[in-house]
Amino acid sequence: MKAALYPNFQKRNALSCAREACDVLAEAGIEVAVSEDFRSDFADKPHVIFEDMSISADTADVVLAIGGDGTILRCAKFLLGKDTKLLGINTGTLGFMAGLESDQLDKLKKLKTGDYEVSERMTLDVVCHTPEGDIERTALNEVQGRSASFRICDFEVYSEDYLVGRYRADGVLFSTPSGSTAYALSAGGPIIEPDLECIEMTLICPHSLFSRATLFAAGRRLRMKNTTPISKGECMVINVDGEHFADLHESDSIEIHRGKKNIKFIDIIGNSFHESLCTKMCKPIK
Repeated sequence: MKAALYPNFQKRNALSCAREACDVLAEAGIEVAVSEDFRSDFADKPHVIFEDMSISADTADVVLAIGGDGTILRCAKFLLGKDTKLLGINTGTLGFMAGLESDQLDKLKKLKTGDYEVSERMTLDVVCHTPEGDIERTALNEVQGRSASFRICDFEVYSEDYLVGRYRADGVLFSTPSGSTAYALSAGGPIIEPDLECIEMTLICPHSLFSRATLFAAGRRLRMKNTTPISKGECMVINVDGEHFADLHESDSIEIHRGKKNIKFIDIIGNSFHESLCTKMCKPIK
């Protein structure tokens, strides 16, 4: 069995966590791979091999993303549509997508015995039509559209060419169930179990008394069209999992539909989603 590490050493304790994870995995008889970029950090670990993550994504049984939710999202891109499974280890602030905390590394031994569950998470494919051709990106969490200058913007949303609604808002989020506990939750959207398959649309600060989050069947093909007048000199910025994807000018549109590829997450402690929900989302502010 082979496990690869994808650490983010900008996170506090990530290095010590990664080194300890190496030792636990080795004791369990699991081969460990780390990027060549981190050779100096693991040079004293004789059981570690060094190879590019693009190789490990194809050859490893599991990849451990060590950091916060952003680290997990970046790691997930390597694993789209692959049999390699993803396990997040939180050394960040919230780490809601992580399956383990940094003080639970002893449970990594369960990887060898197979004593864990696998959750297959759906993704979203977003397509933008440009004069130079179509560009496409895949989101694990969300596709976000907002005004480039943070002003209110106008847009229309269609489902299978049927007009769902015309909206005025600061922006809009199209989320997977995995992304329902990210920006969409802060914008007033519902909490959705990650094993479900649907597309959530949540308006960001809508200029309306009656706007609510809307759930679409996973098989729906959605289209969002920017109708903000060009006289305002505005465009809509489209971000995919927090990274810039495209700029939409008046009458430009993007298409959103269920992703062609899933990502496999490991739940090693059992019911980690609801445990994270209670311990991380419901704890007091102070």
